[in-house]
Amino acid sequence: MEQARMFLAIALSFLVFFVWNYFFVEKQDVNPPEQNIPVTKQQPEPVQQPIVQTEKFEKQSPLQEVPKKSEKEPRIITVETPYFTVRLSEKGACFKSLILKNYREKVSQSSDFKEMISKENTIGTIIESFSANSVEDLNGAVFTASALSDRIRVDESSKKLTFSWMSKKGVVIEKTYTFYPDRYLIDLDLSILNKSDTVINDNLEISLVNKISEKSSRYGFEGPSALINDKLEKVELDDIDEKNSFIGNIKWVSMQDRYFISSLIPRQKNAAAMKLYLEENRSLKTAYSCPVPSLSPGEIQRIGLQIFMGPKSVSILKEANAELDLAVNFGFFDFIAKPCLWLMNFFYSYIPNYGIAIIIITVLIKILFWPLGSKSYKSMNEMKKLQPLMAEIREKYKDDKKRMNEEVMGLYKTYKINPMGGCLPMVAQIPVFFALYQMLYGAIELRHAPFLGWINDLSAPDRLFEFGFSVPFMEPPYGIPVLTIIMGATMLMQQKLQPPAGDPMQAKMMMMMPIVFTVIFINFSSGLVLYWLINNILSIAQQYYISKTKA
Repeated sequence: MEQARMFLAIALSFLVFFVWNYFFVEKQDVNPPEQNIPVTKQQPEPVQQPIVQTEKFEKQSPLQEVPKKSEKEPRIITVETPYFTVRLSEKGACFKSLILKNYREKVSQSSDFKEMISKENTIGTIIESFSANSVEDLNGAVFTASALSDRIRVDESSKKLTFSWMSKKGVVIEKTYTFYPDRYLIDLDLSILNKSDTVINDNLEISLVNKISEKSSRYGFEGPSALINDKLEKVELDDIDEKNSFIGNIKWVSMQDRYFISSLIPRQKNAAAMKLYLEENRSLKTAYSCPVPSLSPGEIQRIGLQIFMGPKSVSILKEANAELDLAVNFGFFDFIAKPCLWLMNFFYSYIPNYGIAIIIITVLIKILFWPLGSKSYKSMNEMKKLQPLMAEIREKYKDDKKRMNEEVMGLYKTYKINPMGGCLPMVAQIPVFFALYQMLYGAIELRHAPFLGWINDLSAPDRLFEFGFSVPFMEPPYGIPVLTIIMGATMLMQQKLQPPAGDPMQAKMMMMMPIVFTVIFINFSSGLVLYWLINNILSIAQQYYISKTKA
Protein backbone atom coordinates (compact mmCIF):
# COMPACT_ATOMS: atom_id res chain seq x y z
CA MET A 1 0.00 0.00 0.00
CA GLU A 2 2.81 2.38 0.89
CA GLN A 3 4.54 1.71 -2.43
CA ALA A 4 1.27 2.46 -4.21
CA ARG A 5 1.03 5.71 -2.30
CA MET A 6 4.56 6.55 -3.33
CA PHE A 7 3.73 5.95 -6.99
CA LEU A 8 0.57 8.03 -6.64
CA ALA A 9 2.60 10.78 -4.96
CA ILE A 10 5.01 10.84 -7.90
CA ALA A 11 2.15 10.96 -10.40
CA LEU A 12 0.40 13.72 -8.46
CA SER A 13 3.70 15.58 -8.14
CA PHE A 14 4.04 15.48 -11.93
CA LEU A 15 0.57 17.00 -12.20
CA VAL A 16 1.22 19.66 -9.55
CA PHE A 17 4.59 20.47 -11.08
CA PHE A 18 3.18 21.16 -14.54
CA VAL A 19 0.02 22.91 -13.28
CA TRP A 20 2.10 25.17 -11.00
CA ASN A 21 4.41 26.15 -13.88
CA TYR A 22 1.46 26.85 -16.14
CA PHE A 23 -0.73 28.87 -13.81
CA PHE A 24 1.41 30.27 -11.01
CA VAL A 25 4.91 30.96 -12.31
CA GLU A 26 5.32 34.71 -12.23
CA LYS A 27 4.91 36.34 -15.62
CA GLN A 28 7.02 39.37 -16.41
CA ASP A 29 5.37 42.59 -17.44
CA VAL A 30 5.59 43.29 -21.11
CA ASN A 31 7.27 46.55 -21.97
CA PRO A 32 5.71 48.31 -24.96
CA PRO A 33 8.04 48.93 -27.89
CA GLU A 34 9.51 52.39 -27.90
CA GLN A 35 11.43 54.26 -30.51
CA ASN A 36 14.28 55.00 -28.14
CA ILE A 37 15.13 52.77 -25.22
CA PRO A 38 15.14 54.77 -21.98
CA VAL A 39 18.26 54.69 -19.86
CA THR A 40 17.62 53.97 -16.20
CA LYS A 41 19.13 56.12 -13.48
CA GLN A 42 21.11 53.28 -11.96
CA GLN A 43 23.63 52.24 -14.55
CA PRO A 44 26.28 49.52 -14.29
CA GLU A 45 29.91 50.47 -13.86
CA PRO A 46 31.44 51.40 -17.22
CA VAL A 47 33.85 48.96 -18.80
CA GLN A 48 37.00 49.71 -20.72
CA GLN A 49 35.61 48.67 -24.10
CA PRO A 50 32.09 50.05 -24.63
CA ILE A 51 29.96 48.36 -27.19
CA VAL A 52 28.53 51.60 -28.52
CA GLN A 53 30.78 54.43 -29.54
CA THR A 54 29.85 57.60 -31.43
CA GLU A 55 32.51 59.85 -32.90
CA LYS A 56 32.99 62.41 -35.64
CA PHE A 57 33.68 60.96 -39.06
CA GLU A 58 36.41 63.56 -39.63
CA LYS A 59 38.40 62.29 -36.64
CA GLN A 60 38.42 58.62 -37.61
CA SER A 61 36.97 57.31 -40.82
CA PRO A 62 37.61 53.65 -41.57
CA LEU A 63 34.76 53.76 -44.06
CA GLN A 64 36.00 56.62 -46.24
CA GLU A 65 36.15 54.29 -49.23
CA VAL A 66 32.43 53.75 -49.66
CA PRO A 67 31.76 50.54 -51.62
CA LYS A 68 30.18 50.95 -54.97
CA LYS A 69 26.98 49.17 -55.76
CA SER A 70 27.25 46.03 -57.83
CA GLU A 71 24.67 44.48 -60.11
CA LYS A 72 26.14 40.96 -59.80
CA GLU A 73 24.58 38.14 -57.82
CA PRO A 74 25.42 38.14 -54.10
CA ARG A 75 28.46 36.02 -53.34
CA ILE A 76 28.43 33.20 -50.79
CA ILE A 77 31.57 33.12 -48.62
CA THR A 78 32.33 29.86 -46.80
CA VAL A 79 34.38 30.04 -43.61
CA GLU A 80 35.68 26.80 -42.17
CA THR A 81 37.04 26.42 -38.62
CA PRO A 82 37.84 23.26 -36.62
CA TYR A 83 34.44 23.64 -34.90
CA PHE A 84 32.06 24.60 -37.69
CA THR A 85 31.54 25.56 -41.30
CA VAL A 86 29.54 28.74 -41.90
CA ARG A 87 28.22 30.12 -45.19
CA LEU A 88 27.69 33.89 -45.34
CA SER A 89 25.80 35.74 -48.05
CA GLU A 90 26.54 39.23 -49.30
CA LYS A 91 22.79 39.72 -49.25
CA GLY A 92 22.28 40.98 -45.72
CA ALA A 93 25.85 40.00 -44.75
CA CYS A 94 24.17 37.22 -42.81
CA PHE A 95 24.62 33.55 -42.00
CA LYS A 96 22.83 31.23 -44.41
CA SER A 97 24.17 28.01 -42.92
CA LEU A 98 26.24 26.95 -39.92
CA ILE A 99 27.17 23.29 -39.59
CA LEU A 100 28.72 21.92 -36.40
CA LYS A 101 31.52 19.44 -37.05
CA ASN A 102 31.32 17.60 -33.71
CA TYR A 103 27.60 16.81 -33.77
CA ARG A 104 25.41 14.91 -36.20
CA GLU A 105 21.72 15.18 -37.03
CA LYS A 106 21.11 11.52 -36.15
CA VAL A 107 22.92 8.84 -34.18
CA SER A 108 24.26 7.09 -37.28
CA GLN A 109 27.86 7.91 -38.15
CA SER A 110 26.77 8.27 -41.76
CA SER A 111 24.30 11.02 -40.82
CA ASP A 112 24.87 14.63 -41.87
CA PHE A 113 26.51 17.00 -39.42
CA LYS A 114 24.24 19.23 -37.33
CA GLU A 115 22.82 22.26 -39.18
CA MET A 116 22.05 25.18 -36.86
CA ILE A 117 19.96 27.11 -39.40
CA SER A 118 16.81 25.49 -40.69
CA LYS A 119 16.68 24.84 -44.41
CA GLU A 120 13.24 26.47 -44.36
CA ASN A 121 14.85 29.71 -43.21
CA THR A 122 15.42 31.40 -46.57
CA ILE A 123 16.53 34.81 -45.25
CA GLY A 124 19.33 33.65 -42.94
CA THR A 125 20.26 34.87 -39.46
CA ILE A 126 22.30 37.73 -37.91
CA ILE A 127 20.25 40.37 -39.73
CA GLU A 128 20.04 44.11 -39.02
CA SER A 129 17.10 46.48 -39.24
CA PHE A 130 15.99 49.82 -37.75
CA SER A 131 12.83 49.90 -35.62
CA ALA A 132 11.57 53.13 -37.24
CA ASN A 133 12.98 52.23 -40.68
CA SER A 134 15.43 55.15 -40.64
CA VAL A 135 17.47 53.44 -43.35
CA GLU A 136 14.72 52.43 -45.71
CA ASP A 137 16.64 50.22 -48.14
CA LEU A 138 18.52 48.17 -45.53
CA ASN A 139 16.07 45.28 -45.83
CA GLY A 140 17.48 42.96 -48.49
CA ALA A 141 20.61 45.09 -48.96
CA VAL A 142 23.48 43.49 -50.88
CA PHE A 143 26.82 44.12 -49.15
CA THR A 144 30.30 43.86 -50.64
CA ALA A 145 32.61 41.30 -49.01
CA SER A 146 36.27 42.07 -48.43
CA ALA A 147 37.39 38.50 -49.15
CA LEU A 148 39.03 37.85 -52.51
CA SER A 149 38.32 34.13 -52.28
CA ASP A 150 34.95 32.50 -51.70
CA ARG A 151 36.46 30.11 -49.15
CA ILE A 152 38.38 30.96 -45.98
CA ARG A 153 40.09 28.44 -43.70
CA VAL A 154 40.72 29.35 -40.06
CA ASP A 155 43.39 26.94 -38.86
CA GLU A 156 46.08 28.60 -36.77
CA SER A 157 45.10 32.23 -36.18
CA SER A 158 41.96 34.34 -36.25
CA LYS A 159 40.70 35.79 -39.53
CA LYS A 160 38.39 38.68 -40.31
CA LEU A 161 35.69 39.03 -42.95
CA THR A 162 34.18 42.46 -43.60
CA PHE A 163 30.97 43.35 -45.42
CA SER A 164 30.21 46.97 -46.44
CA TRP A 165 27.13 48.67 -47.86
CA MET A 166 25.86 52.23 -48.48
CA SER A 167 22.22 53.26 -48.60
CA LYS A 168 20.76 55.57 -51.24
CA LYS A 169 20.89 58.47 -48.77
CA GLY A 170 24.53 57.83 -47.84
CA VAL A 171 24.34 55.75 -44.63
CA VAL A 172 27.25 53.33 -44.64
CA ILE A 173 27.04 50.08 -42.65
CA GLU A 174 30.02 47.81 -42.11
CA LYS A 175 29.93 44.37 -40.51
CA THR A 176 33.19 42.68 -39.54
CA TYR A 177 33.17 39.07 -38.39
CA THR A 178 36.22 37.61 -36.63
CA PHE A 179 36.55 33.82 -36.59
CA TYR A 180 38.83 31.86 -34.26
CA PRO A 181 40.36 28.39 -34.60
CA ASP A 182 39.87 27.40 -30.94
CA ARG A 183 36.30 28.39 -30.04
CA TYR A 184 32.68 28.59 -31.12
CA LEU A 185 32.52 32.32 -30.38
CA ILE A 186 32.50 34.74 -33.31
CA ASP A 187 33.14 38.47 -32.88
CA LEU A 188 30.85 40.91 -34.67
CA ASP A 189 31.86 44.57 -34.97
CA LEU A 190 29.23 46.72 -36.60
CA SER A 191 29.74 50.34 -37.67
CA ILE A 192 27.12 52.87 -38.79
CA LEU A 193 28.50 55.92 -40.60
CA ASN A 194 26.00 58.68 -41.25
CA LYS A 195 27.02 60.42 -44.49
CA SER A 196 23.47 61.53 -45.15
CA ASP A 197 22.15 65.03 -44.46
CA THR A 198 19.70 63.95 -41.72
CA VAL A 199 20.06 62.88 -38.09
CA ILE A 200 19.48 59.19 -37.31
CA ASN A 201 17.54 58.70 -34.09
CA ASP A 202 16.42 55.10 -33.95
CA ASN A 203 16.96 51.62 -32.48
CA LEU A 204 19.11 49.12 -34.34
CA GLU A 205 17.88 45.53 -34.12
CA ILE A 206 20.32 42.68 -34.66
CA SER A 207 18.28 39.52 -35.03
CA LEU A 208 18.56 35.78 -34.71
CA VAL A 209 16.10 34.22 -37.14
CA ASN A 210 15.05 30.60 -37.43
CA LYS A 211 12.08 28.36 -38.05
CA ILE A 212 10.31 26.82 -35.08
CA SER A 213 10.04 23.06 -35.12
CA GLU A 214 6.55 21.67 -35.51
CA LYS A 215 7.45 19.08 -32.87
CA SER A 216 8.41 21.33 -29.98
CA SER A 217 9.22 19.51 -26.77
CA ARG A 218 6.60 19.14 -24.04
CA TYR A 219 9.18 18.24 -21.42
CA GLY A 220 11.95 20.81 -21.82
CA PHE A 221 12.18 24.48 -22.74
CA GLU A 222 12.54 25.52 -26.37
CA GLY A 223 12.32 29.13 -27.53
CA PRO A 224 13.78 32.59 -26.92
CA SER A 225 15.55 33.48 -23.69
CA ALA A 226 17.76 36.25 -22.32
CA LEU A 227 19.73 37.26 -19.24
CA ILE A 228 18.20 40.63 -18.34
CA ASN A 229 19.05 42.52 -15.15
CA ASP A 230 20.92 39.39 -14.03
CA LYS A 231 17.73 37.33 -14.25
CA LEU A 232 17.05 34.53 -16.70
CA GLU A 233 13.97 35.21 -18.83
CA LYS A 234 12.48 32.34 -20.82
CA VAL A 235 9.49 32.89 -23.07
CA GLU A 236 7.34 29.92 -24.01
CA LEU A 237 6.40 29.83 -27.68
CA ASP A 238 2.69 30.07 -26.83
CA ASP A 239 3.32 33.28 -24.85
CA ILE A 240 5.17 35.29 -27.49
CA ASP A 241 2.09 37.22 -28.59
CA GLU A 242 1.75 38.61 -25.05
CA LYS A 243 5.39 38.70 -23.97
CA ASN A 244 7.42 40.12 -26.83
CA SER A 245 9.43 43.07 -25.49
CA PHE A 246 11.83 43.16 -22.52
CA ILE A 247 13.91 46.18 -21.52
CA GLY A 248 16.90 46.22 -19.17
CA ASN A 249 20.59 45.55 -18.90
CA ILE A 250 21.07 42.64 -21.26
CA LYS A 251 23.98 40.21 -21.06
CA TRP A 252 22.75 37.99 -23.89
CA VAL A 253 19.73 37.01 -25.94
CA SER A 254 19.26 33.61 -27.47
CA MET A 255 17.13 31.05 -29.24
CA GLN A 256 17.46 27.53 -27.94
CA ASP A 257 16.08 24.07 -28.39
CA ARG A 258 16.64 20.87 -26.44
CA TYR A 259 20.38 20.63 -27.12
CA PHE A 260 21.60 23.68 -29.07
CA ILE A 261 21.59 27.44 -28.69
CA SER A 262 22.19 30.52 -30.83
CA SER A 263 23.09 33.68 -28.90
CA LEU A 264 24.02 37.33 -29.30
CA ILE A 265 26.28 38.60 -26.51
CA PRO A 266 26.85 42.38 -26.20
CA ARG A 267 30.32 43.29 -25.00
CA GLN A 268 28.83 45.53 -22.31
CA LYS A 269 25.66 45.50 -20.25
CA ASN A 270 23.81 48.51 -21.63
CA ALA A 271 20.20 49.60 -21.50
CA ALA A 272 18.78 47.66 -24.42
CA ALA A 273 15.87 45.40 -25.29
CA MET A 274 14.98 41.93 -26.47
CA LYS A 275 12.13 41.97 -28.99
CA LEU A 276 10.35 38.94 -30.37
CA TYR A 277 8.53 38.58 -33.69
CA LEU A 278 6.64 35.44 -34.62
CA GLU A 279 5.53 35.14 -38.22
CA GLU A 280 2.62 33.07 -39.51
CA ASN A 281 5.01 30.64 -41.20
CA ARG A 282 6.48 29.82 -37.74
CA SER A 283 9.55 31.94 -38.36
CA LEU A 284 10.77 33.42 -35.07
CA LYS A 285 12.96 36.51 -34.88
CA THR A 286 14.73 37.22 -31.58
CA ALA A 287 16.21 40.70 -31.77
CA TYR A 288 18.77 42.50 -29.64
CA SER A 289 17.67 46.15 -29.89
CA CYS A 290 20.11 48.90 -28.94
CA PRO A 291 19.74 52.69 -29.30
CA VAL A 292 21.29 54.74 -32.07
CA PRO A 293 20.56 58.15 -30.53
CA SER A 294 21.05 61.41 -32.44
CA LEU A 295 23.63 60.18 -34.93
CA SER A 296 24.37 63.43 -36.78
CA PRO A 297 25.77 63.71 -40.30
CA GLY A 298 29.49 62.93 -40.23
CA GLU A 299 29.30 60.76 -37.09
CA ILE A 300 29.96 57.04 -36.74
CA GLN A 301 28.60 54.63 -34.13
CA ARG A 302 30.18 51.28 -33.32
CA ILE A 303 28.48 48.28 -31.78
CA GLY A 304 30.35 45.20 -30.60
CA LEU A 305 28.88 41.77 -29.95
CA GLN A 306 29.81 38.13 -29.91
CA ILE A 307 27.90 35.31 -31.60
CA PHE A 308 27.62 31.82 -30.17
CA MET A 309 25.99 29.05 -32.18
CA GLY A 310 26.67 25.64 -30.74
CA PRO A 311 25.90 23.00 -28.10
CA LYS A 312 24.23 23.67 -24.76
CA SER A 313 27.20 22.30 -22.89
CA VAL A 314 27.79 24.02 -19.55
CA SER A 315 31.57 23.77 -19.86
CA ILE A 316 31.57 25.20 -23.40
CA LEU A 317 29.10 27.98 -22.61
CA LYS A 318 31.20 29.11 -19.65
CA GLU A 319 33.99 30.01 -22.08
CA ALA A 320 31.86 32.91 -23.31
CA ASN A 321 32.45 34.67 -19.95
CA ALA A 322 28.96 36.19 -20.08
CA GLU A 323 27.06 33.78 -17.83
CA LEU A 324 25.77 32.10 -20.96
CA ASP A 325 25.90 28.79 -19.09
CA LEU A 326 22.79 29.97 -17.19
CA ALA A 327 20.87 29.19 -20.38
CA VAL A 328 21.20 25.54 -19.33
CA ASN A 329 18.47 25.47 -16.73
CA PHE A 330 16.81 22.29 -15.46
CA GLY A 331 13.78 23.93 -13.94
CA PHE A 332 12.62 24.17 -10.35
CA PHE A 333 15.18 21.63 -9.10
CA ASP A 334 18.10 23.03 -11.09
CA PHE A 335 20.15 23.30 -7.88
CA ILE A 336 20.00 19.50 -7.60
CA ALA A 337 20.32 18.72 -11.30
CA LYS A 338 23.50 20.77 -11.90
CA PRO A 339 25.60 18.86 -9.32
CA CYS A 340 24.28 15.59 -10.77
CA LEU A 341 25.37 16.74 -14.24
CA TRP A 342 28.82 17.61 -12.89
CA LEU A 343 29.08 14.20 -11.21
CA MET A 344 28.01 12.42 -14.39
CA ASN A 345 30.70 14.18 -16.42
CA PHE A 346 33.25 13.55 -13.66
CA PHE A 347 32.65 9.78 -13.72
CA TYR A 348 32.61 9.83 -17.52
CA SER A 349 36.12 11.33 -17.52
CA TYR A 350 37.35 8.11 -15.87
CA ILE A 351 34.91 5.60 -17.38
CA PRO A 352 33.93 6.86 -20.86
CA ASN A 353 30.40 5.45 -20.83
CA TYR A 354 27.54 7.66 -19.74
CA GLY A 355 25.37 4.64 -18.96
CA ILE A 356 27.93 3.49 -16.38
CA ALA A 357 28.10 7.07 -15.06
CA ILE A 358 24.30 7.07 -14.57
CA ILE A 359 24.52 3.76 -12.70
CA ILE A 360 27.21 5.13 -10.37
CA ILE A 361 25.14 8.26 -9.66
CA THR A 362 22.10 6.07 -8.92
CA VAL A 363 24.13 4.00 -6.43
CA LEU A 364 25.41 7.17 -4.72
CA ILE A 365 21.87 8.56 -4.44
CA LYS A 366 20.66 5.27 -3.01
CA ILE A 367 23.46 5.37 -0.41
CA LEU A 368 22.51 8.96 0.43
CA PHE A 369 18.89 7.97 0.99
CA TRP A 370 19.68 4.62 2.59
CA PRO A 371 18.58 5.69 6.12
CA LEU A 372 15.26 7.01 4.80
CA GLY A 373 14.75 3.88 2.76
CA SER A 374 15.53 1.65 5.73
CA LYS A 375 13.01 3.52 7.86
CA SER A 376 10.40 3.13 5.13
CA TYR A 377 11.01 -0.58 4.65
CA LYS A 378 11.00 -1.22 8.42
CA SER A 379 7.61 0.45 8.61
CA MET A 380 6.37 -1.66 5.71
CA ASN A 381 7.70 -4.80 7.38
CA GLU A 382 5.83 -3.97 10.59
CA MET A 383 2.68 -3.26 8.61
CA LYS A 384 3.03 -6.63 6.93
CA LYS A 385 3.05 -8.35 10.33
CA LEU A 386 -0.24 -6.64 11.22
CA GLN A 387 -2.05 -7.77 8.10
CA PRO A 388 -3.75 -10.80 9.73
CA LEU A 389 -5.06 -8.63 12.60
CA MET A 390 -6.20 -5.93 10.18
CA ALA A 391 -7.97 -8.55 8.08
CA GLU A 392 -9.88 -9.71 11.16
CA ILE A 393 -10.93 -6.15 12.02
CA ARG A 394 -12.14 -5.51 8.46
CA GLU A 395 -14.11 -8.72 8.47
CA LYS A 396 -15.60 -8.06 11.92
CA TYR A 397 -16.62 -4.45 11.21
CA LYS A 398 -17.22 -4.65 7.47
CA ASP A 399 -20.67 -3.10 7.95
CA ASP A 400 -19.41 -0.28 10.19
CA LYS A 401 -16.71 1.73 8.41
CA LYS A 402 -16.34 4.23 11.23
CA ARG A 403 -15.77 1.55 13.87
CA MET A 404 -13.41 -0.33 11.53
CA ASN A 405 -11.24 2.75 11.04
CA GLU A 406 -11.19 3.40 14.79
CA GLU A 407 -10.07 -0.18 15.48
CA VAL A 408 -7.37 -0.01 12.79
CA MET A 409 -6.02 3.26 14.21
CA GLY A 410 -6.08 1.72 17.67
CA LEU A 411 -4.04 -1.19 16.30
CA TYR A 412 -1.46 1.24 14.91
CA LYS A 413 -1.29 2.99 18.28
CA THR A 414 -0.92 -0.25 20.23
CA TYR A 415 1.99 -1.46 18.11
CA LYS A 416 3.44 2.10 17.72
CA ILE A 417 3.33 2.08 13.94
CA ASN A 418 2.97 5.18 11.81
CA PRO A 419 0.89 4.21 8.75
CA MET A 420 2.59 7.00 6.77
CA GLY A 421 6.06 5.93 7.85
CA GLY A 422 6.59 3.91 4.71
CA CYS A 423 5.39 6.65 2.38
CA LEU A 424 6.96 9.90 3.56
CA PRO A 425 10.62 8.79 3.17
CA MET A 426 9.81 7.83 -0.42
CA VAL A 427 8.14 11.18 -1.11
CA ALA A 428 11.32 12.92 0.09
CA GLN A 429 13.11 11.41 -2.93
CA ILE A 430 10.69 12.95 -5.46
CA PRO A 431 12.72 16.22 -5.91
CA VAL A 432 15.76 14.12 -6.82
CA PHE A 433 13.70 12.20 -9.35
CA PHE A 434 12.46 15.40 -11.00
CA ALA A 435 15.97 16.89 -11.01
CA LEU A 436 17.44 13.79 -12.64
CA TYR A 437 14.52 13.62 -15.06
CA GLN A 438 15.21 17.17 -16.29
CA MET A 439 18.98 16.67 -16.33
CA LEU A 440 18.92 13.34 -18.15
CA TYR A 441 16.41 14.75 -20.64
CA GLY A 442 18.28 17.97 -21.40
CA ALA A 443 21.98 17.11 -21.02
CA ILE A 444 23.63 17.29 -24.43
CA GLU A 445 26.26 14.87 -23.19
CA LEU A 446 23.67 12.07 -23.49
CA ARG A 447 22.68 13.01 -27.03
CA HIS A 448 23.70 10.08 -29.25
CA ALA A 449 25.69 8.60 -26.32
CA PRO A 450 25.77 4.78 -26.50
CA PHE A 451 25.44 2.47 -23.50
CA LEU A 452 25.50 -1.15 -24.61
CA GLY A 453 23.86 -3.44 -27.14
CA TRP A 454 20.82 -1.93 -28.76
CA ILE A 455 20.95 1.20 -26.56
CA ASN A 456 22.98 3.49 -28.81
CA ASP A 457 21.40 6.80 -27.71
CA LEU A 458 20.77 7.48 -24.01
CA SER A 459 18.74 10.57 -24.89
CA ALA A 460 16.19 8.56 -26.89
CA PRO A 461 13.73 5.82 -25.88
CA ASP A 462 15.19 2.31 -26.09
CA ARG A 463 13.91 0.28 -28.99
CA LEU A 464 15.01 -3.20 -30.04
CA PHE A 465 14.25 -3.81 -33.71
CA GLU A 466 11.89 -1.54 -35.63
CA PHE A 467 8.32 -2.40 -36.52
CA GLY A 468 6.73 -1.39 -39.77
CA PHE A 469 3.60 -0.26 -37.97
CA SER A 470 2.64 2.12 -35.19
CA VAL A 471 2.05 1.03 -31.59
CA PRO A 472 -0.51 2.68 -29.26
CA PHE A 473 1.02 5.02 -26.65
CA MET A 474 4.44 4.68 -28.30
CA GLU A 475 6.24 7.47 -30.11
CA PRO A 476 8.39 6.60 -33.14
CA PRO A 477 10.57 4.75 -33.74
CA TYR A 478 8.41 1.74 -33.01
CA GLY A 479 10.14 -1.26 -31.49
CA ILE A 480 10.46 -3.40 -28.37
CA PRO A 481 11.20 -1.18 -25.31
CA VAL A 482 13.29 -3.86 -23.62
CA LEU A 483 14.77 -1.68 -20.87
CA THR A 484 11.33 -0.25 -20.03
CA ILE A 485 9.76 -3.72 -19.85
CA ILE A 486 12.51 -4.89 -17.50
CA MET A 487 11.91 -1.79 -15.38
CA GLY A 488 8.21 -2.66 -15.21
CA ALA A 489 9.11 -6.19 -14.10
CA THR A 490 11.23 -4.83 -11.24
CA MET A 491 8.30 -2.68 -10.14
CA LEU A 492 6.15 -5.81 -10.09
CA MET A 493 8.79 -7.53 -7.91
CA GLN A 494 8.73 -4.56 -5.54
CA GLN A 495 4.98 -4.83 -5.33
CA LYS A 496 5.24 -8.48 -4.30
CA LEU A 497 7.39 -7.43 -1.35
CA GLN A 498 4.80 -4.91 -0.14
CA PRO A 499 2.17 -5.66 2.53
CA PRO A 500 -0.97 -6.93 0.77
CA ALA A 501 -3.67 -4.32 0.52
CA GLY A 502 -6.78 -5.17 2.51
CA ASP A 503 -9.03 -2.91 0.49
CA PRO A 504 -10.01 -4.46 -2.89
CA MET A 505 -9.80 -1.10 -4.66
CA GLN A 506 -6.27 -0.52 -3.36
CA ALA A 507 -5.30 -4.04 -4.39
CA LYS A 508 -6.46 -3.35 -7.96
CA MET A 509 -4.56 -0.06 -8.03
CA MET A 510 -1.39 -1.78 -6.88
CA MET A 511 -1.79 -4.38 -9.62
CA MET A 512 -2.15 -1.62 -12.20
CA MET A 513 0.78 0.52 -11.02
CA PRO A 514 3.59 -1.39 -12.76
CA ILE A 515 1.60 -1.38 -16.01
CA VAL A 516 0.77 2.34 -15.75
CA PHE A 517 4.37 3.31 -15.04
CA THR A 518 5.67 1.09 -17.84
CA VAL A 519 3.36 2.89 -20.27
CA ILE A 520 4.45 6.29 -18.88
CA PHE A 521 8.14 5.43 -19.23
CA ILE A 522 7.80 3.90 -22.69
CA ASN A 523 8.69 7.23 -24.35
CA PHE A 524 11.18 8.50 -21.77
CA SER A 525 14.86 8.65 -22.62
CA SER A 526 16.68 5.38 -22.00
CA GLY A 527 19.05 7.22 -19.64
CA LEU A 528 16.15 8.04 -17.31
CA VAL A 529 14.72 4.51 -17.60
CA LEU A 530 18.16 3.15 -16.74
CA TYR A 531 18.26 5.30 -13.60
CA TRP A 532 14.81 4.14 -12.49
CA LEU A 533 15.63 0.48 -13.25
CA ILE A 534 18.85 0.51 -11.20
CA ASN A 535 17.08 2.37 -8.40
CA ASN A 536 14.38 -0.34 -8.38
CA ILE A 537 16.95 -3.14 -8.22
CA LEU A 538 18.76 -1.47 -5.32
CA SER A 539 15.46 -0.84 -3.55
CA ILE A 540 14.48 -4.50 -3.91
CA ALA A 541 17.83 -5.57 -2.46
CA GLN A 542 17.50 -3.15 0.46
CA GLN A 543 13.90 -4.12 1.14
CA TYR A 544 14.77 -7.83 1.04
CA TYR A 545 17.66 -7.26 3.44
CA ILE A 546 15.46 -5.31 5.89
CA SER A 547 12.70 -7.94 5.79
CA LYS A 548 15.18 -10.75 6.56
CA THR A 549 17.05 -8.95 9.33
CA LYS A 550 13.85 -7.70 11.01
CA ALA A 551 11.88 -10.90 10.59
